[in-house]
Amino acid sequence: MKTLLKNIEQYSIVLASQSPRRQQLLNDLGIEFEVLVKPEIEESFPDSLPMTEIPIYLAKHKATAYQEELTHDNILVITADTIVCCDNKVLGKPADYNQAIEMLQNLSGKAHEVITGVAITTQQKQHTFYASTKVFFKDLTPQEIEYYVTNYKPYDKAGAYGIQEWIGLTAIEKIEGSYFNVMGLPVQKLYTELLNF
Repeated sequence: MKTLLKNIEQYSIVLASQSPRRQQLLNDLGIEFEVLVKPEIEESFPDSLPMTEIPIYLAKHKATAYQEELTHDNILVITADTIVCCDNKVLGKPADYNQAIEMLQNLSGKAHEVITGVAITTQQKQHTFYASTKVFFKDLTPQEIEYYVTNYKPYDKAGAYGIQEWIGLTAIEKIEGSYFNVMGLPVQKLYTELLNF
């Protein structure tokens, strides 16, 4: 399938993510790419960063692991990081069952923000952007939270949930912004940014 992104056809595109959701979304854009995942990169950030800058900082940090690939001038690397913010706290990926339960208890009955930062990097330049989506959860019962965590094991997801899973169907009352951003990649914005890259 041919892409409309003629301006990036000169590049071999690398998606630096093992997330099957990001891989599927990029594939659905009609972009040919390869997945290359480096060893786990420390996802720490300075405490002083504003919320919207945290995922951009982490996406840029991930890109530094691909310096070897970027010695070739026809390589374009896409890195991304998604965070969930609730009550001015950043919720990362839960370490275990109990932490996942606790995160979902915190999200229950509230609105929270999902922010994805993306870095597009070549040998010559780097461009970054972010997208933000507001997500509204209904009040969750303890049984619903336990059912979801037990059956879906959301330990690889920021905020301990995936919008495309059972909890998205049953618990999310509405969203303001990009649905796909909550999945982990704001593809509409990425498409626009690649058109202008």
